[in-house]
Amino acid sequence: MENEIVIHNENQPKLDIESKILVIRGQQVMLDRDLAELYGVETRLLNQAVKRNLERFPERFMFQLTKEEMLLLDESRSRSQFVILNDKKSRGSNVKYLPYAFTEQGVAMLASVLKSDTAVLTSIMIIDAFVALRRFVQANSQIFQRLDFMEKRQITSEIHLLEHGKKIDELFDKMDRYKIKDKQGIFFQGQIFDAYAKFESFIAEAEKEIVLIDNYVDLTVLERFAKKKNGVKVTIYTCPKTKITSLDIQKFNEQYPVLELRNTEKIHDRFLIIDNKILYHIGASLKDLGKKCFGFEIMDSSWISEIMRNL
Repeated sequence: MENEIVIHNENQPKLDIESKILVIRGQQVMLDRDLAELYGVETRLLNQAVKRNLERFPERFMFQLTKEEMLLLDESRSRSQFVILNDKKSRGSNVKYLPYAFTEQGVAMLASVLKSDTAVLTSIMIIDAFVALRRFVQANSQIFQRLDFMEKRQITSEIHLLEHGKKIDELFDKMDRYKIKDKQGIFFQGQIFDAYAKFESFIAEAEKEIVLIDNYVDLTVLERFAKKKNGVKVTIYTCPKTKITSLDIQKFNEQYPVLELRNTEKIHDRFLIIDNKILYHIGASLKDLGKKCFGFEIMDSSWISEIMRNL
């Protein structure tokens, strides 16, 4: 028959279905080339059979990828088996062949086009894989929601640094370096997000009072202190030539009271004191975090009183 493709059992590959299910345009789909491999036929022949029966394949059953989506797919597959494509601005592409994507309903319809017992059985197995993956996502929805709140650019940067084939656990091991429990650490040039995240973790520790000693503060430092807990008092000791004005302090206190600015020219290094019991020595001015390599460490808290007496 004209619309029939015969699938021979000896050409049937070992099925690895779950790794071939993608999420494109918010739908679970499989590409024509992956389906052809599972059915044991050429992609060209599979698409020819579909085109002869286009009335059976509306857009909710099958659609063709754009050049933009194909580029994103190639980039994503180099990092992970489970791929989610979102809308982005076009980047241009030299892709000559744009594959077709089949939804779960489209796969079911393929069984009627690729007429053979093997095709029916293969379609059933593929649909079962769709269902299993959907149940997995539903059962772990909270995990995926939490991942969605992570800093996306940071995650992307970390993934690119990982070698191919390494487990995702390595990514989270790297992120563990910046937990509050760390007593010392070094940040290198360009780690701006990491450095600010670490500084904000210091602020989050405070229950009553924060004292910052830093000769070079600006409005970006005040922005960090906006993350403090309600009721925590902030005192900043800085150079008299600071660019922060009394109006800046007034506006800050209208929304995040209470912050006080005091002048000193007796201290060279940067110190952060939390609740008069934790003393951080920070190697860079807080306005320059991540711009150059610097370190931090927790010092003996017995030095706090001595520092305060010499301001």
